Amino acid sequence: MRSLWGAFLVLLIVGQGVYADSKDPNDPKELLRTKWDAVTSILKKKDIDQKAKEEEIDRIVSPIFDFPLMAKLALGRKNWPKLDPPQREKFTQLFVERLKTSYREKIALYTNEKALFKPPVQKKNTIYISMELIFKDKKVAMLYKLREVEESRKIKVGEQWKIKVDKRWKIYDVEIQGVSILLTYRSQFDDILRNGTVKDLLSRLEKPPAN
Repeated sequence: MRSLWGAFLVLLIVGQGVYADSKDPNDPKELLRTKWDAVTSILKKKDIDQKAKEEEIDRIVSPIFDFPLMAKLALGRKNWPKLDPPQREKFTQLFVERLKTSYREKIALYTNEKALFKPPVQKKNTIYISMELIFKDKKVAMLYKLREVEESRKIKVGEQWKIKVDKRWKIYDVEIQGVSILLTYRSQFDDILRNGTVKDLLSRLEKPPAN
């Protein structure tokens, strides 16, 4: 369960040269390779401490995740309506921090593992990127799910500001050995809400995750 960010970091690290050349910055293949270059550059730095590296890599990889969607999917369509808007905002904040805590604990564990990739598969507005992470004595299968989302930003055209809508690929779930990270969280959240309240759920998320 605490492998989401660590697994993604490993994907970035081992992904160099796996995909064919592409110059499209919104191509998910190009996106992952660009992230790889940035992450490995930070990891190789000798003049900054571990905390600074974590902060830099967090800044690099966070934009590729669709955190609002991940939070909503992790809670599920049955439980999401139980939260009012402030509770939804709080839940998303705590859930994202839980994911990032897992990542920070995994960041130093990379030991030059190898990976085998399968060609990306697109189904409508979703792309699936499969890989096998190869350790000395075992293989770990991973599946990254990316969805194309729209993002609005202001641009200046002449003397006027206009809204420009961009489409970008973002990760919304990761499967490890066939087990969805989000579905695993959803099972945990279902148990909490079945026997308690939304306040209980938020209180649990505010506590450090168990090892």
